[in-house]
Amino acid sequence: MVSIVEASGAGTPYNHYVIDIESGAETARLIEQDYLFTQAMGGLFPEQLDLTHVERMLDIGCGPGAWVNNVAFAYQDIQVVGIDSNRTMVSFARSMARVQGLENAEFNVMDARRPLAFEDQSFGLVNGRFLASFLDQACWPCLVTECKRVLTPGGILRLTECEVGISNCPALQRLNNALYQALRKQGRTFSVDGHSIGIAHTLGKFLRDAGFEKIEQRPFLLDASLGSDLYYSSRKHTEITFLLLKPFLIGSGVMGETEFEALHRTMLLDMLQDDFTCVSFGLIAWGKLPAS
Repeated sequence: MVSIVEASGAGTPYNHYVIDIESGAETARLIEQDYLFTQAMGGLFPEQLDLTHVERMLDIGCGPGAWVNNVAFAYQDIQVVGIDSNRTMVSFARSMARVQGLENAEFNVMDARRPLAFEDQSFGLVNGRFLASFLDQACWPCLVTECKRVLTPGGILRLTECEVGISNCPALQRLNNALYQALRKQGRTFSVDGHSIGIAHTLGKFLRDAGFEKIEQRPFLLDASLGSDLYYSSRKHTEITFLLLKPFLIGSGVMGETEFEALHRTMLLDMLQDDFTCVSFGLIAWGKLPAS
């Protein structure tokens, strides 16, 4: 399995979204990715956060808005705001909210790598899932600081990132490693060796350095092995993800087209074998602002 962020970037040349964000296939893939990882995590808020005093929450890098709309449906007394820098994604998210009649879901075009266009103390909770592909090392602490500014006293910042996917398929391992190396070359990870995203272990530190308290962390596992509940969805998601990642991987110089095509074919065959196993690990980290 491989996770690509649900947001798009613009601006500096190396910080663009790693997949063609205007592609209809990418919109569908992001919706499927949201479903897969929400299931793997155990729900929208598996850590059972106390949302009693949350009146508004913000989702950063909302993409096509699946998480925002699902939360808005489940918590209809809470105003849920999603931001993304891609207008196509925001338009799609708004359309889906209208179709579902979600008056408490709102979407805005906004680049999370710049100061957020919200007043101080605007939200009781700020959520960020899979932001590693469009935030580089310098952007992370800046965004956490902005999240702190827009949170109410006692508000919660919640960060979720997926780490290394491990399987018994050499071709899938090679493709995953190529992605990690390409992201590391562009300064988007904290990996010291290029063999992981290298982000999960930094989330708690970001929260501590920004002055959050009562910091907690919850790991999760996505089992994509043959015979698992999420196998079929995961296999299709992985196939499409790497096809959409092909231009990025080749353009980054981590592999050539011939190698990619051979690895992708072999991966698809290996994932059909009776002994195929694959798991992806991730972490949810959250902390609260001091109440005063």
